[in-house]
Amino acid sequence: MNQNEMKKAAGWAALEYVEPNTIVGVGTGSTVNHFIDALGSIKGEIEGAVSSSEESTRRLKELGIPVFDLNTVDQLSVYVDGADEINHNMQMVKGGGAALTREKIIAAVADKFVCIADESKLVKLLGDFPLPVEVIPMARSYVARQLVKLGGDPVYREGVITDNGNIILDVYNFNVENACELERQINAVVGVVTNGYFAERGADTLLLATPEGVKTSHR
Repeated sequence: MNQNEMKKAAGWAALEYVEPNTIVGVGTGSTVNHFIDALGSIKGEIEGAVSSSEESTRRLKELGIPVFDLNTVDQLSVYVDGADEINHNMQMVKGGGAALTREKIIAAVADKFVCIADESKLVKLLGDFPLPVEVIPMARSYVARQLVKLGGDPVYREGVITDNGNIILDVYNFNVENACELERQINAVVGVVTNGYFAERGADTLLLATPEGVKTSHR
């Protein structure tokens, strides 16, 4: 299988975790797009979805899947999303598509987080992929200075505005030995909306697509 075929295999494998007559949390990205296609095949069996981005919302609606505002939903049994990096402890870096804040909110609500990824996303140590940080625009320079103090090298992602109207700083060269602690430290900086470490709330299940098939791991 090539990389796209592996992404498709992971996306369709996640259907196993979708319970009938429930609202499904849906993430963002190329692997999730395959999951959305898979959801379309069982749209009559679910109530609908909660989406983490405008792009995923558009795709869901095109397939005739109702999309709910999260504020109207008491519970999500499962949230399915990809990762830019994931380690063996099920901690992730997310936000390459700039949807990290909504992704993190939905993950907090869901009973189970299922990560779908191809084998290139599995790493021993987080950090090769730059860490996205969503920032209130007027705080960009201040937040960047604080991120430097924490040991990172922030770069403004030019031309990108999040669905929340904010900007993204991509931070390189963090020493990520304790992702939970670094996640908390960054989120404590005034002007930061959130950052792309999904460490304190990591994945519960990983569906990792390989050329030999999809391998399942649990936290």
